[in-house]
Amino acid sequence: MGTIHQLLEVHGKQAALQFDVDRRVLEAAHDYMSDEEGGVGFIYSGFAQAALPHKKLADDAVWQIQTERVMLLVEPGRRAVRDGVPVAVGVPYGSKARLIMLYLMGKALETNCREVELGKSLRSWLEKMGIPQGGKSIRDVKEQAERISRCRLSFQIQQDGRTGLVNQNIVDSALFFDAEEPDQGSLFLEKAKLSESFFDQLKKHPVPLEEAAIRAINGHSMALDLYCWLAYRLHVLPGARTVSWKALKSQFGTGFSRIDHFRPTFKDNLALALAVYPAALVEVTERGLILQPSKPPLHPRSPSFASGRVPSLTPVESPLVCPVESPLCHPFETPLLRQNLGAFIQNILFPAGSDVGPLAALSDSLQASILNILAKVQESPRTSLVPSRSGGLIAL
Repeated sequence: MGTIHQLLEVHGKQAALQFDVDRRVLEAAHDYMSDEEGGVGFIYSGFAQAALPHKKLADDAVWQIQTERVMLLVEPGRRAVRDGVPVAVGVPYGSKARLIMLYLMGKALETNCREVELGKSLRSWLEKMGIPQGGKSIRDVKEQAERISRCRLSFQIQQDGRTGLVNQNIVDSALFFDAEEPDQGSLFLEKAKLSESFFDQLKKHPVPLEEAAIRAINGHSMALDLYCWLAYRLHVLPGARTVSWKALKSQFGTGFSRIDHFRPTFKDNLALALAVYPAALVEVTERGLILQPSKPPLHPRSPSFASGRVPSLTPVESPLVCPVESPLCHPFETPLLRQNLGAFIQNILFPAGSDVGPLAALSDSLQASILNILAKVQESPRTSLVPSRSGGLIAL
């Protein structure tokens, strides 16, 4: 846990503001620690390693980004124009594009269905994520949703002397409603069906995230990328790993021409990411970052922060794998994900020194689901469980 979290625990927000700390970072940490909504999100591991642009590119520009092992190429789609020439709509960019992608991926995994309703459901989720509904904000959401639905991705992955290539659309088919302002050119995406190849990759390689963290830094695209990257990397590291400034700039600072211009922005956004990932062990040095093996981000926090203090977080060492045949959704064969989510549920149900977990802190429907499923435990380990947004459980 970082110094900022200790200040909030000991002194509360108002008193912590008197210290020499970045107000944005302190407020992000406070929002995260005081969050009572909870919720679990997911991102495809490819996007945790190589992300979308932060700023708008020319509508016909192609986006390319490379890391140590992954290269991502995003090509803009085109919109047909009646009695005219097709126009490029541009690649998705910024924090709203990332939030829409998180919604699509999380909802598809929650329902185990490629078809995802947007419209009111997306607007409700974005409002839950702290995004105001109306005016420029909703116009930006419409624009990014259309860009996502029309673009094409190429992931090139290198490992063990071999190179794999995955070409795919994010969306196979979509239903648009005409824009309220036709002269603006954008259409409102009401329903989307993820492409089969993208959905298959997502099921094989999901990275679990805390929605509380996403809410707290929702307007900072680089901070979101860093949070997802750390959630993907830290808990599987066998030991300390140094990442150079050159590699960091290649992955997160494509829009910067010089490393000395990139560093201050990177450090600011890293501080925001660490504010919502207290367990992350990361050190900034002259050479770059030193990453240490860390707990995954998913663990329970205090249900109330009204007093200005939060009890210490003590993640449990060993995961709980629930042996259950669950009809709630198809189990994915991803042992690492099952391990992480199993640890999350164990922390909720059986905190240190307690025989029975604090079920009273959960919703009535979630309590009933947990008790019902635990009553049906069988002998062979297979599935881990995680609370869904709808108040039930996802079996993984």
